[in-house]
Amino acid sequence: MGLSDGNLHTFMSDFVSKCGGVAVIDGGLATELERHGADLNDPLWSAKCLLTSANLVRQVHLDYLEAGADILTTASYQVILMAFIGIILSLSLSLSQLTGVGQATIQGFEAKGFSREESEAMLKKSVDIACEARDIYYERCRESSSDSGGEGRTLKHRPILVAASVGSYGAYLADGSEYSGDYGDAMNLEFLKSFHRRRVQVLAESGADLIAFETVPNKLEAQAFAELLEEGINIPAWFSFNSKDGVNVVSGDSLTECAKIADSCQKVVAVGINCTPPRFISGLIQTIKKVTAKPILVYPNSGETYDAELKQWVKKSGVTDVDFVSYVNKWCEIGASLVGGCCRTTPNTIRAICRTLPARSVSISPA
Repeated sequence: MGLSDGNLHTFMSDFVSKCGGVAVIDGGLATELERHGADLNDPLWSAKCLLTSANLVRQVHLDYLEAGADILTTASYQVILMAFIGIILSLSLSLSQLTGVGQATIQGFEAKGFSREESEAMLKKSVDIACEARDIYYERCRESSSDSGGEGRTLKHRPILVAASVGSYGAYLADGSEYSGDYGDAMNLEFLKSFHRRRVQVLAESGADLIAFETVPNKLEAQAFAELLEEGINIPAWFSFNSKDGVNVVSGDSLTECAKIADSCQKVVAVGINCTPPRFISGLIQTIKKVTAKPILVYPNSGETYDAELKQWVKKSGVTDVDFVSYVNKWCEIGASLVGGCCRTTPNTIRAICRTLPARSVSISPA
């Protein structure tokens, strides 16, 4: 959807108002696909299902809508374009100078066998599937005689946005570095902009309502995203950072400085936190509030810790849905206006969030 300067600055606040004062973001996609039996042990992560299980991706989107979510995030978090090989060459970069980028990168693309056109089609498909889920949901709403579809399902016609997910460079590396933000001393702004540019362009033209830059781990990548948005991108975006200490983003960069970058970008319509333990969220909201008047979004993970070596979540640090949603009203009271879940949260988590929000609970049936 194209935007003019006149409606850009109120895009998200208007949407939140239509949602009753708090908009609900969906929950974990990849971990929910795994819960349904998908094997995501692959560098493409949830995007693998775009090739092998598109119907399952669509169903998970529908599950979140029927749980009460107002915003769907697409399965494009780790879809990277074949054109990246050309980017490296065009920038005349020495592959050995860039941490994590070497012959293994090129070989990885070749092993997957994807052309640039196929990669771009995969990005568009991720948005198409989410839009199809929204259309199916609206049809079910029209066919239903009440707001409740039974079994805890919500069938209420309401505004729904599709957010095209863009993960960090660290997410592409698939080595857990989106949880550290450590890309090596050789990393620079122009490399990151070139790495992300075509993907952002494709998603901006895909029919999504906005772009979700997720799990942004450092100030440099935030600056890269902000500058890319000024290159003729005509849909809004949100920035969500992640933290492991409740003070800074995961790289150690100042959250205040990162949020200022987001605030200074006209195309950014919301700023917040994702994939961070719930216990840290209140303090992080307070930090963001000091530097922006834009809507604040929070969608934490379950509180579990990701082990990059084992490539699995460590359950001992997690919280139950009951504990998770016990934070929600406090987050809203201190400034959050968009709330959802990230890794290891489920449609039950989103349903519980909707039930705990006073303005929404009347239309959400118990599970």
